[in-house]
Amino acid sequence: MKKNILIVAVIAAAIMELIDTSIVNVALSHMSGNLGATLEDTSWVITAYAIANVIIIPITGFLAARLGQRNYYIGSILAFTFFSLMCGQATNIWSLVLFRFLQGIGGGALLSVSQVIVFNQFPKDKQHVASAIFGIGVFVGPTIGPTLGGYITEYYSWPWIFYINVPIGILVAFICFLLLDEPPRSTHQPRIDWTGILLLAAGVSALQTVLERGETDDWFEAAYITWLTVIAVLGIGFFIWWELRIAHPVVNLRVLKSRNLSIGAVLTFVSGTGMFASVFLTPVFAQRLLYFTPLQTGMLLLPGAFLAIGGLVISARLLQRGLSPVFLILAGMGMFIFFSWQMSQLNQNAGAGAISQSLIWRGMGLALITVPLTTLAVSSLPPADIPQGAALNNMMRQLGGSFGIALINTYLSKRNAQHRYDLVSHLNTSDPQVYNRLHGYTQYFQGKGASSSHAHQQALQLLDHGITRQGMLLSFSDAYLVMGLVFLVALPLLLVASGSKKDAPRVVAMDH
Repeated sequence: MKKNILIVAVIAAAIMELIDTSIVNVALSHMSGNLGATLEDTSWVITAYAIANVIIIPITGFLAARLGQRNYYIGSILAFTFFSLMCGQATNIWSLVLFRFLQGIGGGALLSVSQVIVFNQFPKDKQHVASAIFGIGVFVGPTIGPTLGGYITEYYSWPWIFYINVPIGILVAFICFLLLDEPPRSTHQPRIDWTGILLLAAGVSALQTVLERGETDDWFEAAYITWLTVIAVLGIGFFIWWELRIAHPVVNLRVLKSRNLSIGAVLTFVSGTGMFASVFLTPVFAQRLLYFTPLQTGMLLLPGAFLAIGGLVISARLLQRGLSPVFLILAGMGMFIFFSWQMSQLNQNAGAGAISQSLIWRGMGLALITVPLTTLAVSSLPPADIPQGAALNNMMRQLGGSFGIALINTYLSKRNAQHRYDLVSHLNTSDPQVYNRLHGYTQYFQGKGASSSHAHQQALQLLDHGITRQGMLLSFSDAYLVMGLVFLVALPLLLVASGSKKDAPRVVAMDH
């Protein structure tokens, strides 16, 4: 009973952390108006949290070993909870951005360490069950974030998207204080790799900022984006060189010698791209093109999310019976590709049912991918290296999400401009279809009492509106196809992955 309570508590912590990656997305305009900030400045609320997460996730194994898993985890929960409260209390945009960054620092442990704690509650032959249970949090968190954020923003006020964390955080911290044991730690504590920490912080924070802000500020047209790109390349490059050179690195990159971890990390990056990009793209499609409300948009994602929980359980049971994770990953990626194709075929009259049906394929596909990928990534690692492997794998998911959103946002913008140009260039008033459409619009407005010249202007505006919507539809169609193409290109990696039963994951431990 105590074990089950602890598992529920740490999964709640992981879901809470992942919800906060997307819960603010639908509330940005409300924050902007309330705090007197521009929408561009307000978007730093998302960027700051993502930067903090990407910095802290890869070093959670080191921090847990240094400070003690129990101390570090409970301290992180309390930090996340406290700074959630401070986010709700913020009176200007830059204090909110600072508190979001500090909230993200606390939240980083709630993902990787939660995963390790869940794994530690199961014997070796039940690790697939642990993967499925943790996968529920990984999958459900980002998916229900926009739904929950839309509901809270619509019926309450934006600070409550942060206040909701406070009672949950206090309860989880209390349960962990009572039930979480400290695993054995090595008595030898090597010197802290401050150089590695600083290089990692500089490199990944610069990279994350470029990915989050590049499209908004027209990429390399902005000088600071160019400089941050240079810092990212140099910082990450020197970080890799330094970590491979010293005896006790803060991030043990040598674990990537494992073929399965390397392949799993790449595929996790790809799955993160699809998971976060589709959660970003579908609400934009529904709201901008189909005029759904934030709450209606959030509800579209729920059927797929709930059915995906069943998919996670099924995949865990199949793995436990000896089915290779490679086959499940292949099936899941195929389902996601089918989802991408279905969404690319929708038109401007698409209803909620058609979109929800497509999203079910997305949910089931990602569900079949999540557990086997976690299994595959750590399957050939010795117990002491599993925490580091799990942390690197989680970081790749977050980076994949950032890359995916940046890629899709940029591609959508460029394709929209191109499609509009193509559509306008083919318009000619001498074309009978164009003439008849324009004439019909003009007569309609004249029938409403407009003068001939004013009716003609309104007809042109209505025609332009139709062109804009058609250009947007074609752009979304292209964007969904690109998401599917990314998954298709990654499929050959499965041919060189080992998914044999003898590679079943070992019990996770946080010691080094």
